[in-house]
Amino acid sequence: MKPLLKKKISEAKGKLLVDYPYFGTLASKLELHQNDNIQAYLSDGIRFEYNDDYLLGLSQAELGFALSNGAMHAALAYENRQKGRMSWLWQLATDHAINAMLAANGLEPPMAIDLDPRFAGMYAEEIYAVLKDEIRNEEFDDDESNETGFNEENKRKQEQMKNAEGDHDSDKKREKMEVENVEQRVAEEEMFEQFANEALEKIAAQGDLPLDIERFFTVIDTNRVDWRRELYHAIDRHYRDNYRMMPPSKKLLYRGIYLPSLYSDTLRLTIAVDSSGSVDESLLSLFISEVESILIHFPNYVIDMIVCDAKIQGYRQFLSGEALEIEIRGGGGTDFRPVFSFIDEKLDMPSLLLYFSDTKGTFPEIEPMYETIWMSSELCDVPFGRVLVIEEDQTP
Repeated sequence: MKPLLKKKISEAKGKLLVDYPYFGTLASKLELHQNDNIQAYLSDGIRFEYNDDYLLGLSQAELGFALSNGAMHAALAYENRQKGRMSWLWQLATDHAINAMLAANGLEPPMAIDLDPRFAGMYAEEIYAVLKDEIRNEEFDDDESNETGFNEENKRKQEQMKNAEGDHDSDKKREKMEVENVEQRVAEEEMFEQFANEALEKIAAQGDLPLDIERFFTVIDTNRVDWRRELYHAIDRHYRDNYRMMPPSKKLLYRGIYLPSLYSDTLRLTIAVDSSGSVDESLLSLFISEVESILIHFPNYVIDMIVCDAKIQGYRQFLSGEALEIEIRGGGGTDFRPVFSFIDEKLDMPSLLLYFSDTKGTFPEIEPMYETIWMSSELCDVPFGRVLVIEEDQTP
């Protein structure tokens, strides 16, 4: 990348972060790739391909628009793979919808982009229907139209690549490479989508959502969080992190050896249940049922279950296929410290602890090194971790 363009892109990203935090956050994650075989820019998954001279000719504001466009396409790439539509036409419709939304938010569009005033305020699905109707009577090759693409320029690029490669052995090599790379691309797109959704939740909590963003994402009401959805994402995120690298083995720590355990495809989860006199057994049953429904998505799991009021009342380990049966014993006061001490002394360090409680008790003075989620009947202040409120009247 030319130094001048690198500086220009860096300044445009910085300006986006200040003026449009959500778009700036997404743009900071884009993979930039120079491609002088295209006229302007295009987004294919999380890759943002650009023509050097074109970007250099844009103003800072126009460059911010281009980066925001690429960021939105990247955020929607994984979801778009699930659509049973003509890929290139769907991407074109999405491009129109994205550009209309960016313009409505005050970003300055470059010249000659997919921005049609008649599509202002429309969803991509509506735009797709209009575009499809307009080409219905034109000669159209179904096989070609279902190839992965971004817009007409991307289709031309594909044709250029085919002409350059010919029909010899390189075709087979290319097909093999595409098969090998598709899983990695899908995984990267899924991770970007998750990043985009998490960023949106943070922006929503700050009350700084972009105008019309709900056309592309489900915007969560920050005053009413879907605890089931949040619980699933927390467990799924924990599983992915755990798969990459598990916490250090305590069997080696006592010998002064700090080595991570081998990675595993087994979900390891620690759950603590408050068995004090104030426990709501109907909510506890709802919570456990939801955990069991989530576990269906994981073929292998190990659950460490701890029951505690003011002291440890029970511990049991559950393996794949076993029902999470809990015997509530105790009924006394509430002290959370024994649970954290038990984990430190008896279990390998978890990366996630789910603690069912009304959170009215004595907390440890030192925050643990792992994530803690308090499953409670009401929103309340806790010294560490976060609270998910269980509501019986919510539907999954």
